[in-house]
Amino acid sequence: MSIASKYDPATTEAKWYAYWMEHKLFSSKVDPNKEPYVITMPPPNVTGVLHMGHMLNNTIQDVLIRRARMQGKNALWVPGTDHASIATETKVVNLLKEQGIDKKSLTREKFLEHAWEWKEKYGGIILDQLKKLGASCDWDRTAFTMDEGLSDAVISVFVDLHKKGKIYRGIRMVNWDPKGKTALSDDEVITKEIDSKLYYIKYQIEGTADEFLTIATTRPETIMADVAICVNPNDPRFTHLKGKKAIVPLINKAIPIIEDEYVDMEFGTGCLKVTPAHDINDYELGLKHKLEVIDILNDDGTLNEKAQILVGEDRFVARKMIGKKLKAIDQLEKIEDYKSNVGHSERTDAVIEPKLSLQWFLKMDEITKPAQKAVMEDIIQLYPPKFKNMYRAWMDNVRDWCISRQLWWGHRIPAYHLPNGEFVVAKTAEEALKIANEQFGGQFTAKDLQQDEDVLDTWFSSWLWPISVFDPEVFTTSKANEELKYYYPTNDLVTAPEILFFWVARMIIAGYEYMGEKPFNNVYLTGIVRDKLGRKMSKSLGNSPDPLELIAQNGADGVRTGMLFSSPAGNDLPYDDKLVEQGRNFSNKIWNAFRLVKGWEIDPSLDGAANKSSIEWFENRFHQALAEINAHFEKFRISDALMTTYKLVWGDFCSWYLEMIKPEYQHPIDQETYDKTIEIFEDILKILHPFMPFISEELWHQIDERSVEESLILASWPEEKTFDATITEEANQVFEVVSQVRNLRASKGMSPKETLDLTIKTSTPELYKRFEAVLKKLANLSSLEFGDKVENAISFVVKSDECFVPMGDSINVEEEKENIQKELDYTKGFLNSVMKKLSNERFVNGAPEKVISMERKKQADAEAKIKALEESLAKLG
Repeated sequence: MSIASKYDPATTEAKWYAYWMEHKLFSSKVDPNKEPYVITMPPPNVTGVLHMGHMLNNTIQDVLIRRARMQGKNALWVPGTDHASIATETKVVNLLKEQGIDKKSLTREKFLEHAWEWKEKYGGIILDQLKKLGASCDWDRTAFTMDEGLSDAVISVFVDLHKKGKIYRGIRMVNWDPKGKTALSDDEVITKEIDSKLYYIKYQIEGTADEFLTIATTRPETIMADVAICVNPNDPRFTHLKGKKAIVPLINKAIPIIEDEYVDMEFGTGCLKVTPAHDINDYELGLKHKLEVIDILNDDGTLNEKAQILVGEDRFVARKMIGKKLKAIDQLEKIEDYKSNVGHSERTDAVIEPKLSLQWFLKMDEITKPAQKAVMEDIIQLYPPKFKNMYRAWMDNVRDWCISRQLWWGHRIPAYHLPNGEFVVAKTAEEALKIANEQFGGQFTAKDLQQDEDVLDTWFSSWLWPISVFDPEVFTTSKANEELKYYYPTNDLVTAPEILFFWVARMIIAGYEYMGEKPFNNVYLTGIVRDKLGRKMSKSLGNSPDPLELIAQNGADGVRTGMLFSSPAGNDLPYDDKLVEQGRNFSNKIWNAFRLVKGWEIDPSLDGAANKSSIEWFENRFHQALAEINAHFEKFRISDALMTTYKLVWGDFCSWYLEMIKPEYQHPIDQETYDKTIEIFEDILKILHPFMPFISEELWHQIDERSVEESLILASWPEEKTFDATITEEANQVFEVVSQVRNLRASKGMSPKETLDLTIKTSTPELYKRFEAVLKKLANLSSLEFGDKVENAISFVVKSDECFVPMGDSINVEEEKENIQKELDYTKGFLNSVMKKLSNERFVNGAPEKVISMERKKQADAEAKIKALEESLAKLG
């Protein structure tokens, strides 16, 4: 089979992805004889298109799933999408607007027709884009959170939890989106630092003519909802005001002055206006002191009749108008510029209003306990473990979950309201009617039932994901089917830290509530992809490249490796185009290495004895690297596993091994060396495959014609064998000598073709003799001798060995002394840094023994090198 001179990623990727799909090589079925390995994809929103975060997250998942498949496990990666209530409804409403249709003019049923039409047209875009990346999901299992079975599961869970007394309906403070006119969960709120104003408002003390309290606020438009002024009981400035009242400006309403240690005496003026309807902390303060609650805002953010003034004005317009009115009556002391952290709706970008609202809630005090224990006791492990503290903090301070949304797109709450003001919860209207008549005397008909208008929070479906994708009926029957028994719990979850609480924790809660067991073993938390300035990549900032364009330019393998070169778990990835260029160059390097090997002519009569030490070294090095790679995978250090692979392939294999065994120009190679090199190349392709599936599969089939069953995607992951680290160290020492000779040639302007003599002063000549043929070949030496000082020679030191290259009369002694001094200064600096580590008690007591011994070896090598360099310097006078 001929191999093209240049690698063509586009053709290769299309060919092999179609091949894998055609032969269903991503599929998985229950097989009791095989160990399952399962990942459920965090379902992207149906509104989504591929962005850099998806690229990173799904590359990591694919790396894990492909390696597990090669390890002989029954690997299953379940894909799917989330219906994303708020995002999708916003998209559909905007689309209808463009067509001149107002949502208010439609019935719920008609609107949902439009929503489903939109979903069918655009909802699968992101999954198709993931195929371009090489995602090896079992696409036949693609799930959607509003599929019939999954929807039925959500309704069953709501009914069950309500029956258990864990779901209730009540008035609570929620995040309110005035533009979307719906409650939001905390994770749907984005906090932004914005330029704001701090208004210093004077409240007159009741019964006085000229005594005022000054209160600083960023929200003067809410003063009409003030019900108290709060001061710290330990603040001597306000002791005399105990039991008195203040007058709210503009509406002349008297409100009590109360005391609570919640007030920070050092912040602002030390006084706080209490507005329970419009601030979550004020709400808690109001409950504690039994204060009145006055909500002056409509659902759309305009002022209502309770405001008494500026009724109907938008909250932000009212803010400016209130400022002017206060100034006019001399009750505005001053206005200051102020940086304020303000919550915005993730979907509509509207400023969030804390609002008291009648909503459905899930009690979280008891249901969260098994989930907290599972993570804190490492039954479920977080990578990196630093996120355990964040997880614990959230669980310790968990609030009841507001699960209702004022939308039409989503799972409609299965609660049915009755004319008598009561409601019943049931899976269907028929069941609801039966329950209503049993509970309230049998007088109701179907027409009397009015199903709740709200839908459930999107997370209320996705928290069931690791269960419902396998057996949605288990929530009704309580008996797991064969698939759920086999695939649950899943193995690894790869997701972003920002949804650790809002999705990951809730899946763990649901897992213990309904399966009595954790939903997954490990959670790998990726970092955020950021630009060079440290900003999160986003369309709005225009700082994010188009992922599909990146793939078109660099190939999917290049992009995958580029994304992983610097993405340790939990740490942000500082993206640079050079990373994917490096990935593309890596693909080309592998391709050209294969072309080199395939281009060699073979002569079966030749003896390959001269290459035995090179083959022995590389096989040893391969298994040393394989052990490192496997260890990195076990600890979820995916980036480190790739870097070890990269250095092995680019450095050890391409730069050294192939040069070591390469025959002279237009000369053949022996059969034994060639066959061994192909074997080595096949092992390299195996460890490359999880990271670079396309080029590795292509070259695997270029090596030999293979059946579907023999495809690389199904090949066995290499088995670890014992290795001798000493061989690697000795080879590295030889490579250092070669590099120094090459540097010497370059610095003296000598041709690489010009042969040189080399004499080494060493106590271990056998080391160099073992690699003598390699050393002579790679350094282009005419002779290799062992002895003491050589006259008229340039010397350099490798470890403690001094190497001499005779240069005749052309040697410049002062220049050589200067070069040796530079090397000596550098080595002393290096030794100093090593000694600092070893003198650090915390490091020595805390680091593994292997790390300590490595540092002590660095110390010994540096000390030996310094001694040799000082001797060389002394000889030069």
